[in-house]
Amino acid sequence: MATEHPLVFHDPRQRVYPRSVKGTFRSIKHGILLLAYTVFFLLPYVRWDRGPNFPDQAILFDLPHRAFYIFGLTMWPQEVIWLAIFLLFAAVLLFFVTGIAGRVFCGYFCFQTLWTDLYMTIERWVEGDRTARMRLDKEPWSFRKLRLKFEKHALWIGVAFLTGVSFAAYFTDAFDLWRDFFLLQAAPAAYITTLILTATTYTMAGLMREQVCTSFCPYGRFQSVMFDENTKIVAYDVARGEGSQGRAKPKKGTGPEERKAAGHGDCIDCGLCVQVCPTGIDIRNGLQYQCISCGLCIDACNNVMDSVKLPKGLISYTSEKELRNEKVNHWTPKTLGYAAVLLAVAVWFAFSMANRSTLVVDVQQERQPLYVQLSDGRIQNKYEIKVTNKQGQAASYAIDVLGLPQAEVQISPNPLQVGAGRALGTTVYIKVPPASLKESKTHFNFRIKQQGSGESARYETDFYAPEEMVGGDDDDEG
Repeated sequence: MATEHPLVFHDPRQRVYPRSVKGTFRSIKHGILLLAYTVFFLLPYVRWDRGPNFPDQAILFDLPHRAFYIFGLTMWPQEVIWLAIFLLFAAVLLFFVTGIAGRVFCGYFCFQTLWTDLYMTIERWVEGDRTARMRLDKEPWSFRKLRLKFEKHALWIGVAFLTGVSFAAYFTDAFDLWRDFFLLQAAPAAYITTLILTATTYTMAGLMREQVCTSFCPYGRFQSVMFDENTKIVAYDVARGEGSQGRAKPKKGTGPEERKAAGHGDCIDCGLCVQVCPTGIDIRNGLQYQCISCGLCIDACNNVMDSVKLPKGLISYTSEKELRNEKVNHWTPKTLGYAAVLLAVAVWFAFSMANRSTLVVDVQQERQPLYVQLSDGRIQNKYEIKVTNKQGQAASYAIDVLGLPQAEVQISPNPLQVGAGRALGTTVYIKVPPASLKESKTHFNFRIKQQGSGESARYETDFYAPEEMVGGDDDDEG
């Protein structure tokens, strides 16, 4: 008789207690963690001399003045396309690296991994390693347990707060922010940003941890699209580990030769590869989307192999083809396609940077009314011109009109005096005899020329006139 089981929509979380481990990959993770934290927390305090009219913070996203300062590069809103190109480059680079080396981003560089790693380190400092933490959680509440939990969560919140303030420091002067923050004189956005980052960091890195990777992050779900038989993965050598009779724990007085003769593989079923895994999976069950390829199970297994006098590499970074002793080919059509896109984007970006202008022009035409007829019969259109000077010194810009016959241009002042790193707008009136126009809508250009350097920019726009009034005279370029 069949047994009915209730539907389960969500398995309750089985808490993971990762064990600490030493080894090559753990050392690499420590090095990347130290580098990443040094860069993130200290970079806002690095100074960069851009001249007297610009801020001296090396990395500053100055939203009020709509300018991004990245060392010697200043980006303006009109150049936001570079940000889109950079994000495209980063996305394709991620696909390219993943296609060859697997999920190395997840295991070593992802913010969630880095912050969770630090939070688990703090947890081990306060509560001890895996066994001590498991025992502590099973104990009834006492003063000691309450003190340890308070210390841990207080340190977690402290790190989260420092993370939030450091992130906000990228958007204002970092030294002023600390003073203004505690004097309650900082901008409301700074408090909101810090509050959000503090809450999310504490929740995701301290409380949710591996659930963010296994339940929320979409990357782990579609990684198989980027994988193939040549991709490096963290894999368990089943043939070597299981033998013909499966894995077995070591018996006293039984050496490797006896185990082999009995049909058992090299895996002694110690379970350390599972205990060190930050997501709590058993890599011996094959490739799983929860695996972030951090390599800690490799360190654990290599340490065990050393202790039982067996070769390392039972768990290793390898590929499915390498496990079958087949030749690996990383340059497949897919990876070549990624590489071609990366090269094209890099060349375009370099060309764009080399030819960037120090002048940005924006023109808006008044639409209501689109045109007016003056008492002398001429048609007048009105425009608002905004000139942005991206240089470190003030500059003068002369404005004239090209391609509009018999146009009278009224600009005050002309030339425009625009301060360093500033934008200035002016109103322009253009008056044209309707008989000099061939159509009711005439394309023409504003030319904005910097006095001295001769650098100029053109902005194409339109001049409108009543259709029944246009037509007649020959063109003359204004």
